[in-house]
Amino acid sequence: MILDSLNLACSTCAKSFQEGGGDAAGWSIVFLLATIVPVLGATGICMVRIVRRERESLDPKYVE
Repeated sequence: MILDSLNLACSTCAKSFQEGGGDAAGWSIVFLLATIVPVLGATGICMVRIVRRERESLDPKYVE
C-alpha cells in the first residue's frame, strides 16, 4: 500500500483542516487522550486502594 494514497479524512475535511490553520483533528485527539488517560488512571488507583483496604479489614476466618 502506498502511504501517499492513504487518506484518514475525506478530501473536504482534509482541505478545511489545512485551510483552518492546522491539524484540528490531530489536536482534538491529543486533547481527548490527555483528558481520558488521567481519569482512567485515577479510577484504577482508587480501585486498587479499595481492594487493599478491604483485604486489610477482612476477618481471617472468611479468607479462602
